[in-house]
Amino acid sequence: EYEARTGRTCKVPPQSSRRKNFEFEPLSTTALILEDRPSNLPAKSVEEALRHRQEYDEMVAEAKKREIKEAHKRKRIMKERFKQEESIASAMVIWINEILPNWEVMRSTRRVRELWWQGLPPSVRGKVWSLAVGNELNITPELYEIFLSRARERWKSFSETSSDNDIEGISVADREASLELIKLDISRTFPSLYIFQKVQGMSFIAAVLILNLEEADAFIAFANLLNKPCQLAFFRVDHSMMLKYFATFEVFFEENLSKLFLHFKIFTLYSKSLPLDLACRVWDVFCRDGEEFLFRTGLGILRLYEDILLQMDFIHIAQFLTKLPEDITSEKLFSCIAAIQMQNSTKKWTQVFASVTKDIKEGDKNSSPALKS
Repeated sequence: EYEARTGRTCKVPPQSSRRKNFEFEPLSTTALILEDRPSNLPAKSVEEALRHRQEYDEMVAEAKKREIKEAHKRKRIMKERFKQEESIASAMVIWINEILPNWEVMRSTRRVRELWWQGLPPSVRGKVWSLAVGNELNITPELYEIFLSRARERWKSFSETSSDNDIEGISVADREASLELIKLDISRTFPSLYIFQKVQGMSFIAAVLILNLEEADAFIAFANLLNKPCQLAFFRVDHSMMLKYFATFEVFFEENLSKLFLHFKIFTLYSKSLPLDLACRVWDVFCRDGEEFLFRTGLGILRLYEDILLQMDFIHIAQFLTKLPEDITSEKLFSCIAAIQMQNSTKKWTQVFASVTKDIKEGDKNSSPALKS
């Protein structure tokens, strides 16, 4: 339109004059021009001019080298991402057409377990989680709707309650305090996603489920997940049962990482300390292997950062493990997890846990430092 109105035409430069290989052109050096001093200042000596020229050439060469390296890194990341997307697409077809229709027969086969280890395609993740967690509580979507309806009615009655007397005033204050706690928890759950966030830690589990499942299915999985022995022990703060888990963890901790010692909380199933996509992959295998994988993941994290943690005091270790670096990759973490041997001598996790439980019942608290009073 501009050309038609002004009568001017824009000439396209010939192909040969166009700059090629933009990817490796160091933009930071395009405005870096070596100039002589202004005429009102003393001229540079020959030695000084040569030195400045050499320094300039070194700066430009270093900038080019750095930006070429960054360009190669971006290209490698894009290539890996494309490869991952292709892998997910092919895996999705297998899950939908072969595995899910024959779930009970195929879920424990070696092929499925290996495919599961690589991470579930997001499109089938919710379905697989639901099947793996199960529904021992026999909660139906209809029962969920009943619970939801009752909760809404209760909430409505709260909002309509007046504070005419002291008792009602206390009730209102309690409700306001509860709301403040909920708001606080919401603000700390995946703050970068700005979605949401009651017992401390439960919100992270609920958040991951609601991101991957339909509302009713998420509630069913949530209720059944919290009913598992390990989660039940920690959310109820059942100290005797927690000691059993800590002691069992310690056996494998000493077996795999003799130089490092740290107890860590597992309330949020790593959805707080790990980036969301990586936390979901941990959940994938947790749904496959159960509570044992939570502790194996913990040992994998400790193995990955062992050298760093050995240089820290307890406070900094706790802070570091609460929120792990964002650049942690699934390949590195799962490589460390795979290297963890969940076998002590000839005993596996369940056998060690049973042995620890037996020791506690017999009053023998000397088998592990975690059991000492």
